[in-house]
Amino acid sequence: MPSTPSSQTSGGAPPDAIDLKNPQLYINRELSLLEFNRRVLELAKSEDIPLLERLRFLCIAGSNLDEFFEIRVAGLKQQQALGSRQRGPDNLAPAAQLRRVAGLAHEVVDEQYRILNDVLFPLLEAEGIFFLKRSRWNAEQERWLAEYFHRELKPILTPIGLDPTHPFPRILNKNLTFMVTLEGKDAFGRNSARAVVQAPRSLPRLIPLPEPHEGPYRFVFLSSIIHAHVEELFPGMKAVGCYQFRVTRNSDLFVDEEAMDDLLLAVEGELSSRRFGDAVRLEMADDCPADVGKFLADQFDLGEDDVYYCNGPVNLMRLNRVPDLVERPDLKYPGFTPRVQTRIQGASNPFAAIREGDILLHHPFDSFAPVLDFLRAAAADPAVLSIRQTLYRTGADSAVVKALLDAALSGKEVLVVVELRARFDEADNIELANQLQEAGAQVVYGIVGYKTHAKMSLVIRREGGELRRYAHLGTGNYHARTARQYTDYGLLTADAELTSDVQSVFQQLTAMGRAGQLNKMLQSPFTLHSAVLAHIETEIANAAAGRPAGVTAKMNQLFERDVIAALYRASQAGVCVRLIVRGICSLRPGVAGVSENITVRSIVGRFLEHARIFRFENGGDEKVYLSSADWMARNFFSRVETCFPIEDEELRRTVVEQGLEPYLRDNSQAWELQSDGSYRRAAEVAEGGGESGDADERGDAHNAWNAQEWLLAQLTR
Repeated sequence: MPSTPSSQTSGGAPPDAIDLKNPQLYINRELSLLEFNRRVLELAKSEDIPLLERLRFLCIAGSNLDEFFEIRVAGLKQQQALGSRQRGPDNLAPAAQLRRVAGLAHEVVDEQYRILNDVLFPLLEAEGIFFLKRSRWNAEQERWLAEYFHRELKPILTPIGLDPTHPFPRILNKNLTFMVTLEGKDAFGRNSARAVVQAPRSLPRLIPLPEPHEGPYRFVFLSSIIHAHVEELFPGMKAVGCYQFRVTRNSDLFVDEEAMDDLLLAVEGELSSRRFGDAVRLEMADDCPADVGKFLADQFDLGEDDVYYCNGPVNLMRLNRVPDLVERPDLKYPGFTPRVQTRIQGASNPFAAIREGDILLHHPFDSFAPVLDFLRAAAADPAVLSIRQTLYRTGADSAVVKALLDAALSGKEVLVVVELRARFDEADNIELANQLQEAGAQVVYGIVGYKTHAKMSLVIRREGGELRRYAHLGTGNYHARTARQYTDYGLLTADAELTSDVQSVFQQLTAMGRAGQLNKMLQSPFTLHSAVLAHIETEIANAAAGRPAGVTAKMNQLFERDVIAALYRASQAGVCVRLIVRGICSLRPGVAGVSENITVRSIVGRFLEHARIFRFENGGDEKVYLSSADWMARNFFSRVETCFPIEDEELRRTVVEQGLEPYLRDNSQAWELQSDGSYRRAAEVAEGGGESGDADERGDAHNAWNAQEWLLAQLTR
């Protein structure tokens, strides 16, 4: 756990005497990310959440850890190997970060398997959902599983005995693999003591047992079936041990954008390397003997801190299939029907509805259908001449992509900016880029050195002899599935200045030339960072002049030193700073003389809080922005991002009343960040008189308040 800032940064020192660059004022990014994963894991323990959803949260925590090692730990290991002296605001060297990460990550992994084995499995069994170990198979099940092994598994399993002519094979990233210890000689008289068996990725990791009638659900792990029959892969020999393991590799793609000729070909060429990058983590069965474990670690050049022992399946994410396979609505979140706002519900022409005034959509409480209807109408409308669209993540069989294909095939001018480097979606984005090009759309890949993370659509339509622009701007991706799972905002607008800004950004992405001055929109990498700092300075000046001053911001991550330092200065000036930061937060609230006026809370619940909302009191004339960008260095300086104002008074009030205030009151899903870098449940802080937060905003500790459930009840049917 990061240390609490020392007394030299607090106490009675005047604000000007406090060094706001002091590393003790900043929480390490990697440790903060692991703390977020612990909060997700806590949901798997919550008795207030339906049982199968608790299992999902356990799987999400496992998936988060995979990406954490593939990207973040891999990056630290690379820095260490290269002798990098680059450090973050906390000034921790890569080696020190790796030591702290390993300590905390081992705790998280141990807790994952404790929850699985001691909490969830017994509760699931009580509901008739069983995960059967080999020792619990009855004779009928053993026969069925033996037939399954011979029919489905044995023909495609390839055991590799290890000897001088069969060196240790290359193991795919995150692939289920078995280390087998043997006795005896093979057909050629060789005495191979060890062998490796990789489970093909095409095989399901969880096998439902057939039931003659409706009744309990019974599942068997693929690893158990292979373990039970592994000796049959080595005729004449005895398998004395079989131990599952999984290696995690560096999965960050390296593309030399200055040396390449075609980004698509460069990214496509790098994708295969992801499967065999440098090893960063080894997971293995907890009953694996020490000598076998050391042998495996040596093969991957990993140390003791890099080895994680698992009391259960080495890939918990595979359990994510279970809620879909089990027909038990009583063990899942109740379904809901997203709202379709009255003004657009029956509109035959979405353009006419948008001309009446801006339309604000709050997903998942508002349906994503109006966004799809907007694009479908544009594709079918003869008066529409041009459609421009950014795509970061869209998902398979995307309705957005279908509308763009239809528009291109009908002869409209369609321009799509596809971000090929959207992590882990690169292959899908290459495929959709090819589809769009084949249909006649113009496809570009953004700007060299900058990811295009902005979420925007632009439609140009001929009306009465003039061209009129319509736009959709959002905080989230054009992805119909995640629009049901993530909280995000979207704005449909025909505002002349704002749509002109959208057109200007598209021109930046496709043509050469200097960035022009935008009318209303803030944009990375040009104006967003400086504008955020300027807004904070305005609040400082207002506080000094006795005018209303305050900053309320909601985002996914906060990790940019200049912005954090500005927020510290605001706190010192008496500005009330309220932050809702779901994941990484490097700012330390509640430090005497620095951040007493700052509170930070994290909401972790049914929906992934993904919206970015920035509200500045501005002397009583509040400013509210929605954005695709977090307050991270990458979002400010190495991505193309958009941040747009909500100018309509009613819509601005709606954003504050639905997007901010309920989350400041939440005491059911909320965690409050402490100055030492730890998080406490908001209800515990309220009961114990914790160090941060206003009692009214935290809500009554004895009356649970869940912002997401409240919004569901208010906004859906």
